[in-house]
Amino acid sequence: MRSLERDAASLFCMGFPGSAPSSELRELVARGVRTVILFSRNVGGGPAAVAELTRSLKALTPEPLGVFVDQEGGKVQRLREGFTRIPPMRRLGERADPELAFRTGLVIGRELRAVGIDATFAPVLDVDTNPNNPVIGERSLSPDPGRVAELGVALLRGLSAAGAGACAKHFPGHGDTELDSHLALPRLPHSLERIEAVELVPFRAAIAAGVPAIMTAHVVFAALDPSLPATLSANALALLRDRLGFDGLVVSDDTEMHALVDHFGLEEAVVRGFAAGLDLFLVCHTASRVERGIEALVRAVRDGVVPAQRIEEARGRLNRFLSRFAAPADYTPDLACLQSSEHVALSRAIDPAIENEIPQS
Repeated sequence: MRSLERDAASLFCMGFPGSAPSSELRELVARGVRTVILFSRNVGGGPAAVAELTRSLKALTPEPLGVFVDQEGGKVQRLREGFTRIPPMRRLGERADPELAFRTGLVIGRELRAVGIDATFAPVLDVDTNPNNPVIGERSLSPDPGRVAELGVALLRGLSAAGAGACAKHFPGHGDTELDSHLALPRLPHSLERIEAVELVPFRAAIAAGVPAIMTAHVVFAALDPSLPATLSANALALLRDRLGFDGLVVSDDTEMHALVDHFGLEEAVVRGFAAGLDLFLVCHTASRVERGIEALVRAVRDGVVPAQRIEEARGRLNRFLSRFAAPADYTPDLACLQSSEHVALSRAIDPAIENEIPQS
């Protein structure tokens, strides 16, 4: 039975400890949570264990349940043991080959779907314009916004061809910061003209190509909003919705990052972000913070701080995403493609020095 609390709970994507659903996760799925994110802490037992984990997660509810992971390549690749190692995106950008980028997305997507994972928080569309950036760097395809756009679109098309959901990040762009938003709140002074010419180029291209989801950056862009990071800024999200024409799922970066909790607190961040136009909140570590976020959202709707219509909009976008990508609990794993000769060859075409094991035939 639908209720405001269940609807609010469905707009939180949560992480959990261990290699099996925790009691807190089970309770929150029963309360209405419909998406989870996996980290290295969840997937250390190899592909068969990952497939069993995704089956057990999806069996927690008769409704569609989406499983996300950060599987970018390079250092941000949660699935490692038994999966094809993908080089950093900088290596792919140096090849400047859209077909190679498409095939990379296809390989990542196939290996995710093989173990029941529905979507990845990728591609990274940040433009690598600052060599002192502590958090993006080689995760970016290039310092050239046109190349990031071309190869980023090819990556997401490869993911889509494999049936996996893509979530481009970090809008409007995290590539020029000198602070890591996991630890602090970065600020950028760029003019709107500069943002249009650099940061937004890949996102425009991805939206034109049909990217189904976009993740926001916990970065203050002074030209858009001098006081709020893009995740919480109505101006920044209006730019995404109205000027760029995106009507897909808008996902926050982790709401537990210090850029948000140190400056706004979880509850304020959730209410501000939801009022601004976010559809799905990432809470990657702490179940009690998911509970607090749900309660804050329910209070905000009941008190008229945000209109109930926003719940319907957000749920509609999430349901469209899940209906397209969420595998059922009784899906059949297909582990044969993992670290196949074809996939390893693709990895080595990007970077011949990459270390991969080809399974014995």
